[in-house]
Amino acid sequence: MKKILAILLVCCLGLCACKADLPAETTAEETTGPTAEDTTESASETEAATETETETETETETETETETETETEKVTEAETPPPPKPKPEMYAYVGDYTVYDPHNTRGLSETHHGYSFGVAKDGKAHSVSQNNQKYFDSLSDVDALALDTRSKEKVIYLTFDCGYEYNNNTAKILDILKEKQIPAAFFCTLSFIKTCPDTTGRIINEGHVLGNHSNTHPVFPYISRTEMARELWDVDKYVSDKYGYEMEYFRFPTGGYSHSSLELCTGVGYKSVFWSLAYTDWDTSNQLGYDNAFSTVTSRLHPGAVILLHAVSDDNVAILSDFIDYAISNGYTFACLDDYDW
Repeated sequence: MKKILAILLVCCLGLCACKADLPAETTAEETTGPTAEDTTESASETEAATETETETETETETETETETETETEKVTEAETPPPPKPKPEMYAYVGDYTVYDPHNTRGLSETHHGYSFGVAKDGKAHSVSQNNQKYFDSLSDVDALALDTRSKEKVIYLTFDCGYEYNNNTAKILDILKEKQIPAAFFCTLSFIKTCPDTTGRIINEGHVLGNHSNTHPVFPYISRTEMARELWDVDKYVSDKYGYEMEYFRFPTGGYSHSSLELCTGVGYKSVFWSLAYTDWDTSNQLGYDNAFSTVTSRLHPGAVILLHAVSDDNVAILSDFIDYAISNGYTFACLDDYDW
């Protein structure tokens, strides 16, 4: 019996030892490792997620780069100024003249002022002439004379316009001036100078001023600054070459001017000469006779007067000698343009 119990005890102990070596049982819910299918599915999901993340990151980067490039382009467009407009030339050259600001970029007034002077009386210049000179004096870039308000003496300036010759009157006027020893200024067009070379030579040689009255007699405010310079230069060049005479004074055709045209003339070396005394004497078919001409001119005489007469007038030839005597007897002195305090 004891032997049987011993054998049973040994068997029990062996059985317990075997159970201790076996792994513990697990349930499906307690599984610690994935199955092959689970591993495959998990890998696929991981790859898909990775691809999605990569694509998202790539798209995000692409969008960011595109936005950055667009913003950069916008900034570049905003910061880059448009190409500059070509600047107009500030100088033009007409013969030996240097024309500053030919396109008038400074905006000098180009308004045409038709010249008027008013009728002087009682030995006093009309207010229109006085205001003309005040205006010219106010322009720092202009040399122009309409009325001598600077001289303290009773000076007057005798000037003639010569657009063409008529009845040999210019030569007759020169004869009277030579006899009376009176200086004068003759403003001549190029056509007059070319067609009357002897008379032009006399004007210079007898000590008078030969003034520039343009080539074609245009209204200066209606032409360009370069064209103005050309009008002056054509006369200047011809006179310089033929007579060796340097012209300094200019009279605007018709008297019409603008600030721009005044400045242009001064800029190329000319002094502009207007007038404060004149009358209707230029129509050769409508001369009113000695009495009318003499009384008109003498009644309008005033200190500082710049007298404009047309050389084509028979009446002017008729009264000139007596007018000179009248002016001198009334205390006036005939001055040359060179005497004016420019």
